[in-house]
Amino acid sequence: MSHEFEEIVTHALVRDITLPSDAGTLALITIDNGLDHTKPTTLGPQSMKEIKAAVEEVHARAARGEIVAAAVTGKPYYLAAGADLKAVATIATDEQARDLGHTGHEAYRLLGEMAVPTFAFINGAALGGGLEIALNCTYRTIASDVGGIALPETALGLVPGWGGAYILPRLIGIAAALDVMIARPAANKPLKAAEAAGLGIADILLEPADFLEQSLVWAAGVLNGSVTVDRREIESPEVWNATVRAARAQVDATVHGARPAPYKLLELLELGPDTSRDEGFAAEDRALEELIMSEEFRASIYAFHSVNAAKRPTGAPDPKLAQPITRVGIVGAGLMAAQLAFLFSQRLSVPVVMRDLDQERVDKGLQFVASPAEKLAGGKLKAAVADKIVAGVHGTTELGEFAQCDFIIEAVTEILPLKKKVFAELEQVISPTAILATNTSALSVTEMAADLQHPQRVVGLHFFNPVAQMPLIEVIHAEKTTDEALATAFAVAKKLRKTAVLAGDRPGFVVNRLLILLMGKIVEAIENGTDISVADRALRPLGLPMGPFALFDLVGPAVGLHVLTSLRQDLGERFPASPGLEQVVAEGARVSLPPVAKGLPAEVDPAAARFFGKETHESQRESLTEDEVLDRVLTALTAEIGMMLDEGVVQTPTQIDVCMILGAGWSFAAGGITPYLDRTGYSEKILGKRFHPQGIASVPAHV
Repeated sequence: MSHEFEEIVTHALVRDITLPSDAGTLALITIDNGLDHTKPTTLGPQSMKEIKAAVEEVHARAARGEIVAAAVTGKPYYLAAGADLKAVATIATDEQARDLGHTGHEAYRLLGEMAVPTFAFINGAALGGGLEIALNCTYRTIASDVGGIALPETALGLVPGWGGAYILPRLIGIAAALDVMIARPAANKPLKAAEAAGLGIADILLEPADFLEQSLVWAAGVLNGSVTVDRREIESPEVWNATVRAARAQVDATVHGARPAPYKLLELLELGPDTSRDEGFAAEDRALEELIMSEEFRASIYAFHSVNAAKRPTGAPDPKLAQPITRVGIVGAGLMAAQLAFLFSQRLSVPVVMRDLDQERVDKGLQFVASPAEKLAGGKLKAAVADKIVAGVHGTTELGEFAQCDFIIEAVTEILPLKKKVFAELEQVISPTAILATNTSALSVTEMAADLQHPQRVVGLHFFNPVAQMPLIEVIHAEKTTDEALATAFAVAKKLRKTAVLAGDRPGFVVNRLLILLMGKIVEAIENGTDISVADRALRPLGLPMGPFALFDLVGPAVGLHVLTSLRQDLGERFPASPGLEQVVAEGARVSLPPVAKGLPAEVDPAAARFFGKETHESQRESLTEDEVLDRVLTALTAEIGMMLDEGVVQTPTQIDVCMILGAGWSFAAGGITPYLDRTGYSEKILGKRFHPQGIASVPAHV
């Protein structure tokens, strides 16, 4: 599993500062890797040695009475971004894994065991082991502009193992700590500074302009008694244990045993509030050792680095070929078009023209645009910014208003003749150099452009719904798409802050081809006699964010049926027909029940079974188990991925993993779909070879 890597060493620089109000001398440890903000401060083996040595030196000085306090802070924008995952991924033995936990505890716990108070001045992002530095201190200040406060370890196959699992619930309460260590990592929702201060992770929120100076004044106040900091009482064992039991039930209902890390964290918390620090830290060491050597962690690291590497997409042309975008046109004014209009106006800061056939549809589309702005203005966006985004979108019924646009994307109904008609009309009014994009989810971009005078400027730009939240864009290379058009599409995706993956112009591209096949195989099992609840539960070992029928309701059964039918026509009968799904669409029915509680996935409605199996002859009926349904799904997915790679839909299996992680919610802990199929033996059984012959230990250079 090990491979060579070169650590970017983070240094621990110590200097003495005379505190205001004659409060005495404070030893300030600055964590800094010597690089600018584009290279986050991370904590590898050599870095931890330097931090430990610095803390030990300060600890000794405190014991000798040379200082009245100690503090830790970071370089601009970062306290620390946590452990160096490249270094952790090289660990190959239990002993090395055990040493990692010991090293962190030995370095950090001295911050909480000095003869003088210790402070953390959180001036920037504090993630994982970076936040644990602060948690081990006695007091914490935080700058109000800090946006990344998190203990994300359970989403990466680990637990907070340098004091976080023990300290955080005793600091902010068991319920809040569970949210920070399990729920937020799963949703990729780090805390902002105000939230961290509100929970009690930080003791005071300070302005960033003179953050260090204010922190020193506040620290002096704590030392001379003019500032007091109240700490909450730790819950009773009864309340603590009941909260952890409820959390376990929630994890069971959402994770279904697919990922060990959340369960390992729960085991640490089940030790109870009366556990000593020594016992708690020793338990963290054991948990970290076990998880670092697990398949889940290796898969998580592969997924983490694959997604990060995708920011430099494989196959993308030279960015210098991209055309400047000064005005965007959007064809259609439905919900998807409105979401696109909002995003383009927000991120590109250029005028956006949204056109539909009549004023009523245009007005409705503009209302759709204003709706997210109003919601965001009450939260993430200031009202003035939201107003500017909405004002940047202009609605029209006039085709001629696209004449000044240099980038036009259509978002009309998924009917090929309609899309061809739209492009033919556009070509009569737009500049010959304008880029034409389609948001089609499955149709042939090549065929869409076939009758145009300039088919070379047509490119696919497949967004996922909801547009604002979903991070993936599939950039589709049609038969005649030029490098200039592709480069422009990638440049647009980057400005929209999306991850773009280049895909060939084959039916369904990547995500829809696999996701619809997966859903189709579930429906096929039910049509052939399998109990609907059994089929819905069959995918739980994959750790997907929701079951297939909840997903049907989310995307809309009509959309799912349309794509399934389209793929069946283009790719054959391995994409099954479903008379039952046709009936669901005809009646406009829902197939899942409302979640029984917030945060729990929706279950299939057993009554939906009435739609399926009516046309299956009794002699063809079979009642499969959950394991048998899952086997058929994984067999079909393995074969399909093999065909996709042979067809050149993408160049590497890792690109498929990135698409499924970012576009379909495939678990980081699974490492994406292809490592999962390797681990479970499906790739060798179905294809005769592994997708990753050398394993996934090596960090991908690019995808």
